[in-house]
Amino acid sequence: MIQLKNVNLRRGLKELLLNASLTLNPGNRIGMVGANGAGKSSLFALLMGQLQQDAGEVEVPAHWTVSHVAQETPALMRSALDYVLDGDHELRSLQSRLSEAEHANDGVEIGHLHGELEHIDAYSAESRAARLLTGLGFTQEGQMRPVSDFSGGWRMRLNLAQALMCRSDLLLLDEPTNHLDIETVLWLEDWLVAYPGTLLVISHDRDFLDAVTTHIVEVAQQTLTLYTGNYSDFEVMRAEKLSRQQSDFQKQQKQIAHLESFITRFKAKASKARQAQSRVKALEKLERVAPAHSDSPFDFSFAPPDKLPNPLLKLENVSVGYGDTPILRNLTLSVEAGARIGLLGVNGAGKSTLVKLLAGELVPQQGELIGAQMLQIGYFAQHQLETLRPDESPLWHLQKLAPTTREQELRTFLGGFNFRGDEVSAPVGPMSGGEKSRLALALIVWQKPNLLLLDEPTNHLDLEMRHALTLALQDFGGALIVVSHDRSLLEATTDVFWRVGGGAVTPFDGDLEDYRLQRIAELANSGKPSSGSANGGGNRKEEKRLQADERKRLNALKKPLATRLAKLEKALDLLGQEKTTLEAFLASEEAYSIENKSKLTEVLQKQGETVARLEAVEEEWMEVQEQLEQLSTENEG
Repeated sequence: MIQLKNVNLRRGLKELLLNASLTLNPGNRIGMVGANGAGKSSLFALLMGQLQQDAGEVEVPAHWTVSHVAQETPALMRSALDYVLDGDHELRSLQSRLSEAEHANDGVEIGHLHGELEHIDAYSAESRAARLLTGLGFTQEGQMRPVSDFSGGWRMRLNLAQALMCRSDLLLLDEPTNHLDIETVLWLEDWLVAYPGTLLVISHDRDFLDAVTTHIVEVAQQTLTLYTGNYSDFEVMRAEKLSRQQSDFQKQQKQIAHLESFITRFKAKASKARQAQSRVKALEKLERVAPAHSDSPFDFSFAPPDKLPNPLLKLENVSVGYGDTPILRNLTLSVEAGARIGLLGVNGAGKSTLVKLLAGELVPQQGELIGAQMLQIGYFAQHQLETLRPDESPLWHLQKLAPTTREQELRTFLGGFNFRGDEVSAPVGPMSGGEKSRLALALIVWQKPNLLLLDEPTNHLDLEMRHALTLALQDFGGALIVVSHDRSLLEATTDVFWRVGGGAVTPFDGDLEDYRLQRIAELANSGKPSSGSANGGGNRKEEKRLQADERKRLNALKKPLATRLAKLEKALDLLGQEKTTLEAFLASEEAYSIENKSKLTEVLQKQGETVARLEAVEEEWMEVQEQLEQLSTENEG
């Protein structure tokens, strides 16, 4: 198991952990949550031995293999498949030793190493690596391309595949969904649910945490608190804990006020001096309960647009792409006032291309894009963070937009995005990705747009900021078009979906679950990997792999249902026996004798309760049985 005992951890002048203790058991899948800067990534570095604690003990089993996602990817000429195989360190070590043994013509060692390779199932390693790459969106042709050919986002996928390839006991994932589309996130969820080791994942995607985790660790107020269950369970338990803490705090404040009042009134009186002194000591010894901090540090909203023309934008027979190559062709679309549109499609299908077209960053190769006269676009994309001046402050950036507005008004506005005190005047350069994203969003909100174009706006944002952004977008009075792998954001802020793919943009009639099921069906029927990159199609072998992955996913879903069914069947047996015993007593003559009058009443009441419980358990058994049968049908299909 992993144990932290009374750990203190400091980074620079900031105390991240103070007397923090935590125990994590093997096989747990733990989500780590907390505000940006609370110390989550530093805790990962501590577990990997890259940081040393200032006090306390950190124990990770010495024999455990720890895997994590590399942050850098060298521009190698070796293939993507070979690069992912490098993640299996045991395989590569044995292969290297075998090569040396063959060079030395050492027959005994060669035989021994072949046995070792067979023991670790080395001969299926290439197939495992190919399945990982397929799941993460790489086609067969793409798997053979050199690592140097891929862009930054795809290289991060390669690093993720390499980490998953490792035969690890402990897997550390820091924001693994940030560069993935919805399809790939769903595939990763299924893979992690089946992972046999211990998983620690930092994520601000609540749906992902709900699907994957069995426990949550909250990193807050320099402590580590472990909760059993997924993120939704954690939210309920934390709310209850904060409610109790606030109640205890208020009670203690009354106690403190009472003691202080007594001391003030009687410390000068000789007759009460000893009692007053004892209360001073009691006050000093009192272990103070901290007030509960449940309020979000973010408080902002979109002001109503000055004008809201209709339609805001029209596309007439537009084609757009890069160079002479069109990505999207012959688009005829209209963005109406008040429209709330989510864009769906695999990475590379053209979602960001469409957003850039609407934002005016790309010019149509053919056709016409017509914007309303009073159109005011607010455009957010990750590459725009690079346009922030690293040597200037958040206040400076806002003053460039509002040179005549009073500084105090600008400071108050920035405070709603949790830029307060000295942070308002600090340079942007050293800020985290989350802080820069918050600043970019603040600059957009200030300009009162009537059309919001958001391309992955939640990357690097913590859960509190995501929640605040979701609430603000729900009240936004203009039109909204959003690309996001954050399903909670999409479901809460959009009304309709457009599907981007095959060079076209078409309405999608359904919700995200419908889309997921449709994608599974498409992949199973076509055998094509879920990637929009132009690397080619698939074949029957690929189809079989995808079908095997789907069976694996269904089996992972069936396992807890089968366990639940067994428990329900046991409960049915016990309740059936209890019902039989009670009915046997009621059928006997002794039940109606005078001396058993009170027992008769008790047994009748118990019989009613047992029958009710039996009916409830039978109903639940039927529901679980139906779910299992449905999954079995899907598996057979």
